[in-house]
Amino acid sequence: MAGKGTPATALLVKQRVPHHVHAYEHDPRAESYGLEAAEALGLAPERVFKTLVAEVDGRLAVGVVPVTGQLDLKALAAACGGKKAKMAEMAAAERATGYVAGGISPLGQKKRLPVVVDSSAKNFDTIYCSAGRRGLEIELAPGDLVRLLDAQVAGIAA
Repeated sequence: MAGKGTPATALLVKQRVPHHVHAYEHDPRAESYGLEAAEALGLAPERVFKTLVAEVDGRLAVGVVPVTGQLDLKALAAACGGKKAKMAEMAAAERATGYVAGGISPLGQKKRLPVVVDSSAKNFDTIYCSAGRRGLEIELAPGDLVRLLDAQVAGIAA
């Protein structure tokens, strides 16, 4: 899959963060983009993380959780210092991040949103997250992801 990079990969190159980009053939009929990525790349699904945009007390925030789980909205709200969270409308998530649903990367988003990474990421030397396009994943150290995003780490997966 040749082609230009994404804002996510450009950020990693600019910041000189060690990473690998993995491409695979995306199937538009796939029910779960994250599980599709894990299967296509031969990875343990708990190492592949999805990026979910939620509204915490009316403001957008990002939760990064393993594709094997769900985002615990109460835990995300608590981690963001808020009271109530709900999933953001798809259009609002796409507008704020600059990515299309199913290809939202936590890196290189249009607007700088607060990010919380699930604590299970620390169990691995490297994790995978969307590179900003369906069929493209970035492998990087969880500590680098947290540092680049100025993210919090908390148990937000259900």
